[in-house]
Amino acid sequence: MRALRRARPRGLRARLLTAFILVTVLGAAAAAWSGAGSAGAALLSSHRERTTGAVTGGITAVAPQLTYPPDREALDRLRRAVGGDTLVTFGGLASTGGFDTALITDELRAAVRGGRRPASQRVTAQGRAQLLVGTPVMLTAPDGSRTPSGIEVYTLRDLAAVEREVDALALAAVATSAAALPLSVLLALLAARSVLRPVRDLRDTAGALAAGDLGARAEPRGADELADLAVAVNEMASSLQESMAAMERMRADARRFAADVSHELRTPLSTLTAVMEVLESSSADMDEDSRESARMAIGETHRLVRLVEDLMEVSRFDAGTALLRTEPVDVAAAVRDCLRLRGWADRVEVAAPAGIVLRLDRRRLDVVLANLVGNALRHGAPPVRVEVHRLAGGVRVGVTDAGPGLARDVLPRVFDRFYKADGSRTRTPGSGLGLEIARANARLHGGDLTAADTGSGARFDLVLPERDGPEEGR
Repeated sequence: MRALRRARPRGLRARLLTAFILVTVLGAAAAAWSGAGSAGAALLSSHRERTTGAVTGGITAVAPQLTYPPDREALDRLRRAVGGDTLVTFGGLASTGGFDTALITDELRAAVRGGRRPASQRVTAQGRAQLLVGTPVMLTAPDGSRTPSGIEVYTLRDLAAVEREVDALALAAVATSAAALPLSVLLALLAARSVLRPVRDLRDTAGALAAGDLGARAEPRGADELADLAVAVNEMASSLQESMAAMERMRADARRFAADVSHELRTPLSTLTAVMEVLESSSADMDEDSRESARMAIGETHRLVRLVEDLMEVSRFDAGTALLRTEPVDVAAAVRDCLRLRGWADRVEVAAPAGIVLRLDRRRLDVVLANLVGNALRHGAPPVRVEVHRLAGGVRVGVTDAGPGLARDVLPRVFDRFYKADGSRTRTPGSGLGLEIARANARLHGGDLTAADTGSGARFDLVLPERDGPEEGR
């Protein structure tokens, strides 16, 4: 069954051609065989009538000269008049002339004795097809009535000539079927071309739409169902193009709004930050409640500043204006500098061989590392480990922790903006944009950032390729 399914034509063109050719050839073969069968039956019937007529004529020529009841000599005369392999019987008398009486079946004998007309049957004698004709000899009274005389005549006639004619008709039927094959192939190709051309146009249009060319349209041909389908596809494409244009305008407006708001907030936030620094320096002279309120205000101000900075960074990525300023960077040294500057050196294990130097944007690499390690420390569990491995054509930096890991439903969305895996954790020190910014920085370098669950924690892999020379932006 599997082999049959593999051998079955799969393409629409192949299936259409196969079906058309099969229908045409089978139709021609059926018509040819039907004609050959009808012609063969007509030939056999004509031969039977000629043979029966010849037998009847021979009997008619001799019957008036016979004495009744006939003796053996009369039966012999009648047999010689009919000719060929003939058997003439009357009661217990028979004139055989070498005729094989076993060829006469009970059905034929009953038909001859019970009827007034000749009967025939096709038999095989001596390995050849022959026609066995049986007929009763009738007595005609002066008033014209006819009664059976009791004399029965059975004769054999060779069917070889008729068989040859029937075989010739069968061969002609085969030749007709074979001749229909190239014509059916030509007709199938023409039909497939006319049917499949609109299908190919629709396929090409669908492929162009899938590739992002929302202006692609199919040209309706004719007034059939495929033309209606082409019109429906064009209407769908127009609706999709309008929807995508509207969505793109909304996305552009949202990006511009976020960038404008972030830019406008920088100045008041700078002022507010300065005030918070003054407030923080004088918090020692406050009472406990005021000091706690001041610490909360300072923390929220820092969080707001971080959020605005991250929003501005995201807006630069969205607008395509983020720049790379590359320089030779020792990746192991960059990892250790990132941990030391943030006070994480004693909380994080590092396995980073020295001497792995790539052209990178040091500031953006620091942002990625700070986001990954900070997330591992906040949401994971010790030990947090950073591993650096040399790759063929680049480097891989892996950050792992021993925390609860990443659930299956979390993995596809872990890099989404403002996504929180724990819905009850509504407020965190981060902006909710850190992982997206980290991945955007990795891709700006031509690399990527991926997340996985190890079964005993979370793992983030940063892969960065080697760069041949300085590159200032993308």
